[in-house]
Amino acid sequence: MDLANLNAFIAVAETGSFSEAGERLHLTQPAVSKRIAALEQQLAVRLFDRLGREVTLTEAGRALQPRAYQILNVLDDTRRALSNLNGDISGRLTLATSHHIGLHRLPPLLRAFTRAHPQVALDIHFLDSEVAYEEILHGRAELAVITLAPQTAPPVRAAKVWDDPLDFVAAPEHPLVRNGAVSLADVAQHPAVFPGGTTFTQRIVQRLFEGQGLTPNIAMSTNYMETIKMMVSIGIAWSVLPRTMLDAQVVRLPLPGIQLSRQLGYIVHTERTLSNAARAFMALLDAEREHESP
Repeated sequence: MDLANLNAFIAVAETGSFSEAGERLHLTQPAVSKRIAALEQQLAVRLFDRLGREVTLTEAGRALQPRAYQILNVLDDTRRALSNLNGDISGRLTLATSHHIGLHRLPPLLRAFTRAHPQVALDIHFLDSEVAYEEILHGRAELAVITLAPQTAPPVRAAKVWDDPLDFVAAPEHPLVRNGAVSLADVAQHPAVFPGGTTFTQRIVQRLFEGQGLTPNIAMSTNYMETIKMMVSIGIAWSVLPRTMLDAQVVRLPLPGIQLSRQLGYIVHTERTLSNAARAFMALLDAEREHESP
């Protein structure tokens, strides 16, 4: 089975589009179509139904998709295992991370890593933590540094690196700030801008409100912490942000007795052979965890 054709199949299956698959693979749409046609001819089955611009997997295509992941992952695993034998720290390291961690936590570690291991080509993907989790699960990234899920199940293993305290925040002129000490019920009455509904961070905050029988007034949501901070700073809503982002533009709300925190760290697939480069980067992260520990 031709691996180029198999990669084209996965790209079309994930994007639902021959043109988007071509952009991902740096191929023209006709070239992608040719590879899919060759694979269908080789397997003697139709893999996609093409209804106008809509592309969907056939029953055969749905059966092939998990096996295609398995074939490519086994090949990548074999390459890494053989490459690791010489002990060199080189090659490509595909690293997924969230925008917030990439901006506020990783730069010193990336700088140290690239200086210590100049032969490694870093392929960094900035993704929502939930998407990065899927990238690890399906073998498209070797290592992900993300906001950790409240629970992580095999075959994914999580390692905490940082505790990330979260604060309720608002603009200095917001009524919740001017009124002094407030309760969670007071906060729930005012409009909020929240992280997206599928994010690990929103789950943490939602559990706090649900535990007190409250429903926050979510006026809008976005997955970008910097955007949330901007919306809060202009005074139209309150939110919850990492304490590291607080400054004169956004200040803590005085909520006695409430402490929130999330965990940041890395995840790997336990059934995948890690490259020497990935192990070296994990060693840096583990050292950072030891440094952060009291």
